[in-house]
Amino acid sequence: MTDWHLPDGYRYAGIVSGLRSEPNRRDLAVVVSDRPAAAAGVFTQNRVVAAPVRVSRERLPRADARAVVVCSGNANACTGEPGMADARRMAELVAGELPCGPEQVLVASTGVIGRPLPMPVLEAGIPLAVRSLAAGRDALNDAAHAILTTDTGIKVSSARLGSGYTVAGFAKGAAMIGPNLATMLGFVLTDAPVGEHDLHPILKAACEASFNCISVEGHTSTNDTVFLLANGDGPKLAGHDLGAFRAAVEEVCRSLARKIAIDAEGAEHLVTIEVEGCRSDADARQVAKTVAESALVKTAVFGADPNWGRVVSAAGYSGVIFEETDLSLWMGDMLLYRAGSPLPFDPAAASAYLKHNREVHFRLRFGGGPGRCTFYTCDLTTEYVRLNADYTT
Repeated sequence: MTDWHLPDGYRYAGIVSGLRSEPNRRDLAVVVSDRPAAAAGVFTQNRVVAAPVRVSRERLPRADARAVVVCSGNANACTGEPGMADARRMAELVAGELPCGPEQVLVASTGVIGRPLPMPVLEAGIPLAVRSLAAGRDALNDAAHAILTTDTGIKVSSARLGSGYTVAGFAKGAAMIGPNLATMLGFVLTDAPVGEHDLHPILKAACEASFNCISVEGHTSTNDTVFLLANGDGPKLAGHDLGAFRAAVEEVCRSLARKIAIDAEGAEHLVTIEVEGCRSDADARQVAKTVAESALVKTAVFGADPNWGRVVSAAGYSGVIFEETDLSLWMGDMLLYRAGSPLPFDPAAASAYLKHNREVHFRLRFGGGPGRCTFYTCDLTTEYVRLNADYTT
């Protein structure tokens, strides 16, 4: 964990509050900016929306955010008006300790849907978390652990700007992962001076190129949230400097998204799908998304079965209009299908490629259009089925 850096002016905490049944499992995180921060957010597109999403949506964008509070193990989703009151109470508990206004605190949750929050646990835990805040990698490590559910490890990434500023982020996500965000939480922080009205389009574009280009099983959650906070003083970035910041945010988000895909529940393979030559980026993403969410493609990768016809077939029912003779397909370095016609290949070598590589790559090339997309998914394993069949029992 020596490859990431932290922006100035933030403190972190991740504690064991007792929300989760596992002993010594961190389950409550707080991030505080030492000075008011511009903030923006991107949220789930599910019509069923968790209470913390509703509360945070009401508060963004803003120029004076101070904190984020996150609980894991309970989604506070499908909990009605009591759930809204509980989400607001989480913010009030943080605000009372800093102090700041409750509206300056953003809220996120992840976990099981349909269960009321155990508020006595949070009434005791949130003040303790705020009093435990510290700067530095160890504190961020604790916070990054506290937001996890079925993840196998924390997901942290950072980028440095030539101007000396830092962009860093941490995230969680391993299942219920589908484009338009997923059961994932992401928190991106910077010490660069960027206004809240610049932050939102930058975050939205970064999510389109990253978190909206991953899929485990295509299930869009109720709690998906990505926040971007910028607490830098001084003149706001503009021109080339703002463009460099935009690129750094996208770099961090892409890195976090890839970490989510490779950590998918039960997954044994990270599958990268490159689509190029479409009429538009939207068409390319639609093809990639359809291939990524094909259970037949995903199980073929799991079984090391080089049944490339499943990939071509998925592209064909994606809804994107193309001629069959436009399409060529590579698996790794192996060209399997060229301009609508199959090519001879060594099935044993192709199977070995899938079996012995943790990361596998499909490339679909259409005509000469400008549209392209890089999309990440995983294989569909028996362990994934077991984990999700037993999630609440």
